Amino acid sequence: MGTKREEFTPEFKAEIVIEALSNQSSEAELCRRHNITEEQLSQWKRQLLENAATLFESNRKPSDASTERIAELEQLAGRLTQAVDIQKKALDWIASNRSKK
Repeated sequence: MGTKREEFTPEFKAEIVIEALSNQSSEAELCRRHNITEEQLSQWKRQLLENAATLFESNRKPSDASTERIAELEQLAGRLTQAVDIQKKALDWIASNRSKK
């Protein structure tokens, strides 16, 4: 039977990588203390460094594809709302005609 892989939270990974980058302790010591492999730590550091620039993109406008998708979803929501309203009116009309009989 295989061993279960431990899942680490993004917060935990960030904390460990920041500690490693600050050189407060050696990477080997850090890995022993947190029971992780040096390979894991290297991978997390690489992920952070590769994705660091995206942390500062929040001030940018959404991409054209995102804006287009949002517009499509808003149109769909409008059509669905309209369909629900029509169904409600039809049910009200049916109920009122039944009560007249």
